[in-house]
Amino acid sequence: MVTEHGSLNARRVVVGMSGGVDSAVAAALLLEAGFEVHGVMLLLWQSVEAPEGTAASARAIAEALGIPLLILDLRERFFAEVVTPWMNDYANGLTPNPCVSCNPGLKFAALLESAEQLEAQWIATGHYARVSSDSSGLTRLRQAYNRERDQSYMLYRLSQQQLAHLKFPLGDLADKAEVRAHAARWGLPNADQSDSQDLCFLSGGDYRTLLRQIHPHSLLPGPILDQQGHILGQHIGLPNYTIGQRSGLGLALGVPQYVLELRPQDSALIVGTAEALLREGCWLENLNFISGFPPASRFEAEVRVRYRASRIPANIEIDNQNQARITFAAPQRSIAPGQSVVFYAEDCVLGGGIISLRR
Repeated sequence: MVTEHGSLNARRVVVGMSGGVDSAVAAALLLEAGFEVHGVMLLLWQSVEAPEGTAASARAIAEALGIPLLILDLRERFFAEVVTPWMNDYANGLTPNPCVSCNPGLKFAALLESAEQLEAQWIATGHYARVSSDSSGLTRLRQAYNRERDQSYMLYRLSQQQLAHLKFPLGDLADKAEVRAHAARWGLPNADQSDSQDLCFLSGGDYRTLLRQIHPHSLLPGPILDQQGHILGQHIGLPNYTIGQRSGLGLALGVPQYVLELRPQDSALIVGTAEALLREGCWLENLNFISGFPPASRFEAEVRVRYRASRIPANIEIDNQNQARITFAAPQRSIAPGQSVVFYAEDCVLGGGIISLRR
Protein backbone atom coordinates (compact mmCIF):
# COMPACT_ATOMS: atom_id res chain seq x y z
CA MET A 1 0.00 0.00 0.00
CA VAL A 2 1.56 3.27 -1.18
CA THR A 3 -0.20 6.61 -0.94
CA GLU A 4 -0.19 9.35 -3.54
CA HIS A 5 2.27 11.16 -1.27
CA GLY A 6 4.87 8.35 -1.32
CA SER A 7 5.99 5.52 0.95
CA LEU A 8 4.26 4.67 4.22
CA ASN A 9 5.73 5.26 7.66
CA ALA A 10 6.55 1.83 9.12
CA ARG A 11 6.44 3.19 12.70
CA ARG A 12 3.06 4.86 12.36
CA VAL A 13 -0.12 2.96 13.23
CA VAL A 14 -3.82 3.81 13.20
CA VAL A 15 -5.69 2.19 16.09
CA GLY A 16 -9.44 1.71 16.03
CA MET A 17 -10.66 3.16 19.35
CA SER A 18 -14.06 1.88 20.49
CA GLY A 19 -14.00 3.53 23.90
CA GLY A 20 -13.50 0.14 25.55
CA VAL A 21 -10.57 -1.17 27.54
CA ASP A 22 -9.36 -3.61 24.87
CA SER A 23 -8.70 -1.01 22.17
CA ALA A 24 -7.25 1.34 24.79
CA VAL A 25 -4.69 -1.24 25.89
CA ALA A 26 -3.93 -2.12 22.26
CA ALA A 27 -2.99 1.54 21.69
CA ALA A 28 -0.95 1.66 24.92
CA LEU A 29 1.04 -1.47 24.01
CA LEU A 30 1.88 -0.04 20.61
CA LEU A 31 3.05 3.19 22.24
CA GLU A 32 5.31 1.13 24.51
CA ALA A 33 6.69 -0.66 21.47
CA GLY A 34 7.77 2.69 20.01
CA PHE A 35 5.03 3.29 17.46
CA GLU A 36 3.56 6.66 16.59
CA VAL A 37 -0.08 5.97 17.43
CA HIS A 38 -3.07 7.74 15.92
CA GLY A 39 -6.50 6.87 17.30
CA VAL A 40 -9.56 6.66 15.06
CA MET A 41 -13.04 6.38 16.54
CA LEU A 42 -15.66 5.05 14.11
CA LEU A 43 -18.98 6.56 15.09
CA LEU A 44 -21.45 3.92 13.96
CA TRP A 45 -24.60 4.33 15.98
CA GLN A 46 -24.59 6.36 19.19
CA SER A 47 -24.62 10.14 19.25
CA VAL A 48 -21.34 12.02 19.63
CA GLU A 49 -22.37 13.08 23.14
CA ALA A 50 -23.15 9.52 24.28
CA PRO A 51 -21.57 8.37 27.58
CA GLU A 52 -18.90 5.77 28.34
CA GLY A 53 -18.17 3.24 25.63
CA THR A 54 -18.51 5.69 22.75
CA ALA A 55 -16.89 8.94 21.59
CA ALA A 56 -16.67 10.53 25.03
CA SER A 57 -14.78 7.55 26.41
CA ALA A 58 -12.50 7.38 23.36
CA ARG A 59 -11.61 11.04 23.85
CA ALA A 60 -10.75 10.44 27.50
CA ILE A 61 -8.52 7.49 26.59
CA ALA A 62 -6.73 9.40 23.85
CA GLU A 63 -6.08 12.27 26.27
CA ALA A 64 -4.72 9.84 28.91
CA LEU A 65 -2.38 8.28 26.32
CA GLY A 66 -1.41 11.58 24.75
CA ILE A 67 -2.36 10.52 21.23
CA PRO A 68 -4.40 12.34 18.56
CA LEU A 69 -7.95 11.10 17.97
CA LEU A 70 -9.96 11.38 14.78
CA ILE A 71 -13.71 10.72 14.96
CA LEU A 72 -15.30 9.51 11.73
CA ASP A 73 -19.08 9.74 11.50
CA LEU A 74 -20.07 6.57 9.60
CA ARG A 75 -23.62 6.30 10.92
CA GLU A 76 -25.37 6.58 7.56
CA ARG A 77 -22.99 4.11 5.94
CA PHE A 78 -23.30 1.71 8.89
CA PHE A 79 -27.09 1.76 8.76
CA ALA A 80 -27.13 1.17 4.99
CA GLU A 81 -24.37 -1.47 4.84
CA VAL A 82 -24.81 -3.35 8.12
CA VAL A 83 -28.08 -2.68 9.96
CA THR A 84 -30.42 -2.77 6.96
CA PRO A 85 -29.09 -6.09 5.54
CA TRP A 86 -29.15 -7.54 9.06
CA MET A 87 -32.83 -6.62 9.47
CA ASN A 88 -33.64 -7.93 5.99
CA ASP A 89 -32.04 -11.27 6.87
CA TYR A 90 -34.02 -11.54 10.09
CA ALA A 91 -37.25 -10.73 8.22
CA ASN A 92 -36.38 -13.56 5.78
CA GLY A 93 -36.02 -16.24 8.46
CA LEU A 94 -32.23 -16.14 8.84
CA THR A 95 -30.10 -15.74 11.98
CA PRO A 96 -27.46 -13.26 10.80
CA ASN A 97 -24.26 -12.17 12.51
CA PRO A 98 -23.70 -8.50 11.53
CA CYS A 99 -20.13 -8.36 12.90
CA VAL A 100 -18.95 -10.86 10.29
CA SER A 101 -19.80 -8.49 7.43
CA CYS A 102 -19.16 -5.22 9.27
CA ASN A 103 -15.54 -6.04 10.14
CA PRO A 104 -14.11 -6.34 6.59
CA GLY A 105 -16.62 -4.21 4.71
CA LEU A 106 -16.77 -1.21 7.01
CA LYS A 107 -14.57 -1.15 10.13
CA PHE A 108 -11.26 -2.39 8.74
CA ALA A 109 -11.89 -0.75 5.38
CA ALA A 110 -12.37 2.62 7.11
CA LEU A 111 -9.24 2.13 9.22
CA LEU A 112 -7.19 1.37 6.10
CA GLU A 113 -8.55 4.50 4.42
CA SER A 114 -7.49 6.54 7.45
CA ALA A 115 -4.06 4.91 7.45
CA GLU A 116 -3.53 5.82 3.80
CA GLN A 117 -4.43 9.44 4.52
CA LEU A 118 -1.99 9.52 7.45
CA GLU A 119 0.67 7.61 5.47
CA ALA A 120 0.69 4.94 8.19
CA GLN A 121 1.77 1.42 7.29
CA TRP A 122 -0.25 -0.25 10.02
CA ILE A 123 -3.74 -0.47 11.45
CA ALA A 124 -4.59 -2.13 14.77
CA THR A 125 -7.60 -3.03 16.90
CA GLY A 126 -8.31 -4.57 20.29
CA HIS A 127 -9.50 -7.89 18.84
CA TYR A 128 -8.20 -11.12 20.34
CA ALA A 129 -6.50 -12.73 17.36
CA ARG A 130 -3.06 -12.91 15.72
CA VAL A 131 -1.56 -12.42 12.28
CA SER A 132 1.68 -13.76 10.83
CA SER A 133 3.34 -14.12 7.43
CA ASP A 134 4.44 -17.44 5.95
CA SER A 135 7.26 -18.33 3.56
CA SER A 136 4.99 -17.87 0.54
CA GLY A 137 4.37 -14.25 1.41
CA LEU A 138 0.75 -14.79 2.49
CA THR A 139 -0.53 -13.31 5.73
CA ARG A 140 -2.27 -15.78 8.01
CA LEU A 141 -5.08 -15.08 10.45
CA ARG A 142 -4.51 -17.09 13.62
CA GLN A 143 -6.37 -17.75 16.83
CA ALA A 144 -5.51 -15.75 19.95
CA TYR A 145 -3.24 -17.27 22.58
CA ASN A 146 -6.23 -17.18 24.95
CA ARG A 147 -8.67 -19.51 23.16
CA GLU A 148 -11.58 -18.55 25.43
CA ARG A 149 -11.40 -14.94 24.25
CA ASP A 150 -10.42 -15.72 20.66
CA GLN A 151 -12.31 -13.61 18.08
CA SER A 152 -10.85 -15.06 14.88
CA TYR A 153 -14.31 -16.46 13.99
CA MET A 154 -15.58 -12.90 13.57
CA LEU A 155 -12.64 -11.96 11.34
CA TYR A 156 -12.64 -14.75 8.76
CA ARG A 157 -13.82 -12.44 5.97
CA LEU A 158 -10.78 -10.14 6.15
CA SER A 159 -8.74 -9.83 2.97
CA GLN A 160 -5.02 -10.25 2.37
CA GLN A 161 -4.73 -6.49 1.86
CA GLN A 162 -6.28 -5.83 5.26
CA LEU A 163 -4.35 -8.55 7.09
CA ALA A 164 -0.99 -7.51 5.62
CA HIS A 165 -1.27 -4.12 7.38
CA LEU A 166 -2.90 -5.36 10.58
CA LYS A 167 -1.68 -5.71 14.14
CA PHE A 168 -3.54 -7.34 17.05
CA PRO A 169 -1.57 -6.33 20.17
CA LEU A 170 -3.84 -8.36 22.49
CA GLY A 171 -3.46 -11.62 20.58
CA ASP A 172 -0.60 -12.93 22.72
CA LEU A 173 -1.95 -11.87 26.13
CA ALA A 174 -2.92 -14.57 28.62
CA ASP A 175 -6.33 -13.31 29.75
CA LYS A 176 -8.55 -10.29 30.41
CA ALA A 177 -6.92 -9.81 33.82
CA GLU A 178 -3.64 -9.08 32.05
CA VAL A 179 -5.41 -6.53 29.84
CA ARG A 180 -6.89 -4.79 32.88
CA ALA A 181 -3.50 -4.82 34.60
CA HIS A 182 -1.99 -2.99 31.64
CA ALA A 183 -4.86 -0.50 31.69
CA ALA A 184 -4.35 0.17 35.41
CA ARG A 185 -0.59 0.55 34.92
CA TRP A 186 -1.22 3.20 32.29
CA GLY A 187 -3.86 4.89 34.46
CA LEU A 188 -6.51 4.50 31.78
CA PRO A 189 -9.97 5.76 32.79
CA ASN A 190 -11.73 2.54 31.73
CA ALA A 191 -9.46 -0.05 33.38
CA ASP A 192 -12.39 -1.62 35.25
CA GLN A 193 -14.99 -1.21 32.52
CA SER A 194 -17.16 -4.31 32.07
CA ASP A 195 -17.27 -6.11 28.73
CA SER A 196 -20.07 -5.20 26.34
CA GLN A 197 -22.42 -8.11 25.56
CA ASP A 198 -24.67 -6.34 23.05
CA LEU A 199 -24.42 -5.61 19.36
CA CYS A 200 -23.06 -2.09 19.05
CA PHE A 201 -26.35 -0.77 17.66
CA LEU A 202 -28.57 -2.28 20.36
CA SER A 203 -26.85 -1.08 23.57
CA GLY A 204 -29.19 -2.98 25.86
CA GLY A 205 -32.17 -2.61 23.53
CA ASP A 206 -34.20 -5.21 21.66
CA TYR A 207 -33.61 -5.91 17.97
CA ARG A 208 -37.35 -6.44 17.53
CA THR A 209 -37.90 -2.73 18.12
CA LEU A 210 -35.95 -2.04 14.93
CA LEU A 211 -37.78 -4.79 13.07
CA ARG A 212 -41.17 -3.33 14.04
CA GLN A 213 -40.11 -0.06 12.45
CA ILE A 214 -38.60 -1.47 9.24
CA HIS A 215 -40.28 -4.87 8.70
CA PRO A 216 -43.47 -4.89 10.81
CA HIS A 217 -44.90 -7.77 8.75
CA SER A 218 -42.08 -10.05 9.97
CA LEU A 219 -43.49 -9.96 13.50
CA LEU A 220 -47.00 -11.03 12.56
CA PRO A 221 -48.25 -14.26 14.21
CA GLY A 222 -48.50 -17.49 12.26
CA PRO A 223 -48.88 -21.25 12.65
CA ILE A 224 -46.62 -23.60 14.57
CA LEU A 225 -46.39 -26.82 12.54
CA ASP A 226 -44.90 -30.23 13.10
CA GLN A 227 -42.78 -31.82 10.38
CA GLN A 228 -45.85 -33.41 8.83
CA GLY A 229 -47.59 -30.04 8.50
CA HIS A 230 -50.08 -30.43 11.37
CA ILE A 231 -50.96 -27.21 13.18
CA LEU A 232 -49.89 -27.36 16.84
CA GLY A 233 -50.35 -23.76 17.89
CA GLN A 234 -49.56 -20.17 16.98
CA HIS A 235 -46.31 -18.23 17.22
CA ILE A 236 -45.95 -14.50 17.92
CA GLY A 237 -43.64 -13.61 14.98
CA LEU A 238 -40.76 -15.60 13.50
CA PRO A 239 -37.94 -13.23 14.60
CA ASN A 240 -38.84 -14.02 18.21
CA TYR A 241 -37.45 -17.54 17.77
CA THR A 242 -34.11 -19.18 16.97
CA ILE A 243 -33.17 -22.63 15.69
CA GLY A 244 -32.90 -25.03 18.63
CA GLN A 245 -35.11 -22.97 20.95
CA ARG A 246 -37.27 -24.99 23.35
CA SER A 247 -38.81 -22.51 25.78
CA GLY A 248 -41.54 -20.02 24.93
CA LEU A 249 -43.35 -22.18 22.37
CA GLY A 250 -46.51 -22.57 24.45
CA LEU A 251 -46.84 -26.25 23.54
CA ALA A 252 -47.70 -29.13 25.86
CA LEU A 253 -47.36 -32.31 23.81
CA GLY A 254 -45.73 -34.61 26.35
CA VAL A 255 -42.47 -34.63 24.38
CA PRO A 256 -40.20 -31.53 24.39
CA GLN A 257 -40.39 -29.62 21.11
CA TYR A 258 -37.63 -27.51 19.55
CA VAL A 259 -37.59 -24.95 16.75
CA LEU A 260 -36.34 -26.72 13.62
CA GLU A 261 -37.03 -24.13 10.92
CA LEU A 262 -38.25 -20.59 10.38
CA ARG A 263 -40.29 -20.52 7.16
CA PRO A 264 -41.09 -16.91 6.21
CA GLN A 265 -42.79 -17.78 2.88
CA ASP A 266 -45.88 -18.94 4.79
CA SER A 267 -44.95 -17.45 8.20
CA ALA A 268 -44.67 -20.96 9.67
CA LEU A 269 -42.59 -22.10 12.62
CA ILE A 270 -41.60 -25.77 12.27
CA VAL A 271 -40.93 -27.72 15.46
CA GLY A 272 -39.85 -31.26 16.31
CA THR A 273 -37.93 -33.42 18.75
CA ALA A 274 -34.33 -32.95 19.87
CA GLU A 275 -33.27 -35.75 17.53
CA ALA A 276 -34.78 -33.87 14.59
CA LEU A 277 -32.42 -30.96 15.31
CA LEU A 278 -29.38 -33.01 14.34
CA ARG A 279 -27.78 -32.30 10.98
CA GLU A 280 -25.09 -34.36 9.28
CA GLY A 281 -24.00 -31.36 7.25
CA CYS A 282 -25.04 -28.12 5.63
CA TRP A 283 -24.50 -25.93 2.57
CA LEU A 284 -22.50 -22.72 2.68
CA GLU A 285 -22.65 -19.73 0.38
CA ASN A 286 -20.70 -16.49 0.03
CA LEU A 287 -17.37 -18.17 0.79
CA ASN A 288 -14.21 -16.33 1.75
CA PHE A 289 -10.71 -17.80 2.05
CA ILE A 290 -7.94 -15.98 3.88
CA SER A 291 -5.38 -16.88 1.20
CA GLY A 292 -7.77 -15.82 -1.56
CA PHE A 293 -8.44 -19.40 -2.68
CA PRO A 294 -9.46 -22.76 -1.11
CA PRO A 295 -6.70 -25.23 -0.20
CA ALA A 296 -8.32 -27.81 -2.52
CA SER A 297 -11.67 -28.57 -4.11
CA ARG A 298 -12.20 -31.05 -1.29
CA PHE A 299 -10.38 -30.94 2.04
CA GLU A 300 -10.70 -31.74 5.72
CA ALA A 301 -10.58 -29.16 8.50
CA GLU A 302 -11.95 -28.38 11.91
CA VAL A 303 -14.95 -26.09 11.77
CA ARG A 304 -16.83 -23.83 14.14
CA VAL A 305 -20.57 -23.57 13.40
CA ARG A 306 -21.24 -20.70 15.84
CA TYR A 307 -19.10 -18.05 17.48
CA ARG A 308 -18.54 -19.87 20.78
CA ALA A 309 -19.05 -23.43 19.54
CA SER A 310 -16.32 -26.04 19.92
CA ARG A 311 -14.31 -26.93 16.83
CA ILE A 312 -15.32 -30.20 15.18
CA PRO A 313 -13.80 -32.21 12.29
CA ALA A 314 -15.58 -31.89 8.95
CA ASN A 315 -15.16 -32.50 5.26
CA ILE A 316 -15.51 -29.46 2.98
CA GLU A 317 -16.34 -29.92 -0.69
CA ILE A 318 -16.33 -26.82 -2.89
CA ASP A 319 -19.30 -26.85 -5.26
CA ASN A 320 -18.04 -23.72 -7.00
CA GLN A 321 -16.11 -20.66 -5.86
CA ASN A 322 -19.04 -19.39 -3.83
CA GLN A 323 -20.69 -22.52 -2.41
CA ALA A 324 -19.57 -25.54 -0.40
CA ARG A 325 -21.03 -28.68 1.11
CA ILE A 326 -19.99 -29.39 4.71
CA THR A 327 -20.21 -32.90 6.15
CA PHE A 328 -19.63 -33.11 9.90
CA ALA A 329 -17.73 -35.99 11.49
CA ALA A 330 -20.67 -36.29 13.92
CA PRO A 331 -24.20 -34.82 13.59
CA GLN A 332 -24.58 -31.30 14.98
CA ARG A 333 -27.53 -29.53 16.63
CA SER A 334 -29.05 -26.16 15.85
CA ILE A 335 -27.49 -25.38 12.47
CA ALA A 336 -28.97 -21.95 11.75
CA PRO A 337 -29.09 -20.44 8.24
CA GLY A 338 -27.45 -17.03 8.28
CA GLN A 339 -24.75 -17.99 10.77
CA SER A 340 -21.16 -18.63 9.65
CA VAL A 341 -19.14 -21.84 9.55
CA VAL A 342 -15.42 -21.07 9.87
CA PHE A 343 -12.63 -23.49 8.85
CA TYR A 344 -9.45 -23.99 10.90
CA ALA A 345 -6.16 -25.83 10.36
CA GLU A 346 -4.43 -25.97 13.75
CA ASP A 347 -4.44 -22.33 14.93
CA CYS A 348 -4.90 -20.80 11.46
CA VAL A 349 -8.19 -19.66 9.96
CA LEU A 350 -8.59 -20.99 6.43
CA GLY A 351 -11.86 -19.23 5.66
CA GLY A 352 -15.55 -19.86 5.92
CA GLY A 353 -19.00 -19.08 4.60
CA ILE A 354 -22.64 -18.39 5.47
CA ILE A 355 -25.00 -21.29 6.22
CA SER A 356 -27.50 -21.45 3.37
CA LEU A 357 -31.19 -22.37 3.34
CA ARG A 358 -30.26 -24.92 0.68
CA ARG A 359 -30.87 -28.49 1.87
